[in-house]
Amino acid sequence: MTAFFGRLWIDANIAISFLREGRVQSLMITLGVAIGVAVIIFITALIQGLQTNLIESTLGSQAHIRLVAPDEVNLIAPSAEDTLQLIQEDKRPQRLRSINNWQQITDTLDQLPLLTAVSPNVSGPGFVRRGEALESVILVGTDLARYQNIIPLDEYLISGELRVGADNVLIGSELAKDLGVEVGSKLRLDTGQDSSPSNNLSNNLGSNLNNNSAVVNIAGIFELGVRELDARYVYLDLKQAQSLLNLPGGITVIDLTVEDIFEAEEIAAQVGRLTSLQAESWIQTNAQLLSGLTAQSLSSNMIVVFVAISVAFGIASVLSVSVVQRTREIGILRAMGATRQQILRIFLIQGAIFGLLGSIVGSGVSYILVWSFNTFGPDIFTIPISINLILVTMSLATLTGVIAAAIPARRAAALDPVVAIRYV
Repeated sequence: MTAFFGRLWIDANIAISFLREGRVQSLMITLGVAIGVAVIIFITALIQGLQTNLIESTLGSQAHIRLVAPDEVNLIAPSAEDTLQLIQEDKRPQRLRSINNWQQITDTLDQLPLLTAVSPNVSGPGFVRRGEALESVILVGTDLARYQNIIPLDEYLISGELRVGADNVLIGSELAKDLGVEVGSKLRLDTGQDSSPSNNLSNNLGSNLNNNSAVVNIAGIFELGVRELDARYVYLDLKQAQSLLNLPGGITVIDLTVEDIFEAEEIAAQVGRLTSLQAESWIQTNAQLLSGLTAQSLSSNMIVVFVAISVAFGIASVLSVSVVQRTREIGILRAMGATRQQILRIFLIQGAIFGLLGSIVGSGVSYILVWSFNTFGPDIFTIPISINLILVTMSLATLTGVIAAAIPARRAAALDPVVAIRYV
């Protein structure tokens, strides 16, 4: 082993001496490699930062997986064996209904290691009225302690307090603007259902006329960053939402989060089979976003490949010229006892040196580019630059240098020493 490293050290010194003799060429190809590495690191970091920002913007306002009750379907009586039955079926309208045994389902989901948060909610349509203004909204009744693990509302709160219950609600910034309200203002919530005894037979059992309407106080105003959500979402206490939506003790959706968001589709399928509920992941509801992310990753990979090919051709061309210029020296080394493997190693080491030095300089340049973007850029998002990305790129550049040097190295090792010494 010691002898091997000794020979490697000698070969490295010879390779460095060859590079010193061609300083200008070595400097130019090193700068070329540095530029290629800087482009690879900056573009990759830029795409990763953009994708992270898009995912955070999308998933910051929604759960990774949603569980709802299966759709209601028409029950069709079976026909006799000797009867041909032609059916014209209208799909059954889906009413707002609770998930059966949701407490037991929630307890089961809490025990699953695949899930990081579980939040049962009741959600349904309603209206908000203030004076002559009337807006359609989505009422979301929730347990804030659980829901905070799904969507951190405290991070999106722009005024007031994060508080629901006792007729306190949270509304979006766009809805507050449309209604001209602020923290402390009063609103009337209405689900739009006719609960009068004459029109609703179930109310004859003792329902209160005002069960579907309530005057509430605005405790806080949030801004999720999605205009549609900020204009429609109203968060209130779980029990109050159940009362307004005529679902006493019921919930309509169970929100879930997972550790790896890109495994949400597979986990949703597993949870759906376990609970017999309809499971929908963020990947299904944001198919266009996923297609965009895939296209961005593909374009980034293509840039990396073409830049690596350009760097490889640059290193190969310089070393090919070096073989021609060093033909006499190669012949002398071969006459002095240098083996073909040693000549091969000398030029492979040169390629590795080009790749390594260029990647070191390129990493420094890319860090300056990233810092400039984060400091003087559009301030839409920041570009993260990880040590893993730099190490992988440096390894790729060094390996590319070795591969690019393979053909010139084989050509140098194949030179006949007698012919090479007589070469002028």
